[in-house]
Amino acid sequence: MNVYDKLKELDITLPPVSAPVGAYVPYVQTGNLVFLTGHIARKNGKPWVAQFGRDIGTQEGQSAARAVAIDLMATLQAACGGDLNRVKRIVKLMSLVNSTGDFTEQHLVTNGASELFGQVFGAQGVHARSAFGVAQIPLGACVEIEMIAELV
Repeated sequence: MNVYDKLKELDITLPPVSAPVGAYVPYVQTGNLVFLTGHIARKNGKPWVAQFGRDIGTQEGQSAARAVAIDLMATLQAACGGDLNRVKRIVKLMSLVNSTGDFTEQHLVTNGASELFGQVFGAQGVHARSAFGVAQIPLGACVEIEMIAELV
């Protein structure tokens, strides 16, 4: 399976890699593992500011998580030397969902990213995952996701 054929089929164009806005790098590779820094949800190029349980719902949140997954793939492509076909496995996602105390569907929001990785990478995109509700995310973003992947 060619990852780029799947991206084209899904009408996905990977964006340029965003520059870090703090004292960190977009990814670090050790051995065959690459650790991608947390990426926040963006809408129209700006942080997608919202809090679940107050002003955004699960279905819209899945779209936000999917948008984060697309940004993560762009960074992963850079980590792979420009070739996403080097991805052996998406190992793990950690998702932070900006939520009120009574919102309990963080796992469903995160499915927006998880399902896209499965569509793009097939069996290699199925991963372990954690999804947490948090009181705030940098810049007020509604979702932040970080990822670990294995390369060949």
